[in-house]
Amino acid sequence: MTVIDLNSDLGEGFGAWQLGDDDALLDVVTSANVACGFHAGDPTVLRRVTERAAERGVSIGAQVGYRDLPGFGRRFIDVDPAELVNDVIYQIAALDGFARIAGTRVRYVKPHGALYNAIVTNAAQAAAVVDAVRRYDPTLPVLGLPGSESLRQAESAGLTPVREAFADRAYTPTGELVSRRLPGAVLHDVEEIVARCVRMAVEGTVTAVDGTTVSVTPQSLCVHGDTPGAVEIARRVRAGLLEAGLTLAPFAV
Repeated sequence: MTVIDLNSDLGEGFGAWQLGDDDALLDVVTSANVACGFHAGDPTVLRRVTERAAERGVSIGAQVGYRDLPGFGRRFIDVDPAELVNDVIYQIAALDGFARIAGTRVRYVKPHGALYNAIVTNAAQAAAVVDAVRRYDPTLPVLGLPGSESLRQAESAGLTPVREAFADRAYTPTGELVSRRLPGAVLHDVEEIVARCVRMAVEGTVTAVDGTTVSVTPQSLCVHGDTPGAVEIARRVRAGLLEAGLTLAPFAV
């Protein structure tokens, strides 16, 4: 029986501003990518989400990103790699502190937004992220796109690379995500999302925007927490995966 992880980006509120339904999604997913304060999240948000994830047995991942609160971490920043190392260490440590108070710890690292996309091909920034994880805790897996520079370098550095696919994002023919600036980048049809998730998990392939077939072979599937209808999408995806005979479990425990 095939095992698959289901993750979501959580903890992305800030102060009085709330985004997504963390509590509802924590009842669905097996891993939570928790914002660490640079693109979203504040100390109160981090503590609440880590405590509730721990209560439900959901694995906690550090969702690290650029220092970009106004842009929600979705704008590329040409940051010096040495600074990026320190920024990533800072974010992991902040979340890990709250996770430990909740009786658990950070189990993996997943870059967010523009940083995630940049290190698919940007070797210098990928090296910075990998170096930060290695220095903080070399046992932490790194979540990323199959074939990305970040996963290649993670494996070369002795870290554990984990392949990720996206439930509700369109793919290019090269296996990258279609930019959110382009129409059709985010999918909303629940039936389509469920069907492609089952296909990705079972067959390891997805149809790109040009109709070609792309290999993804995911170990984890991501349902975005800020997508309209995210909770219902996540519930339907979970049900679809179980109906297809898959077992849902975190990749990092």
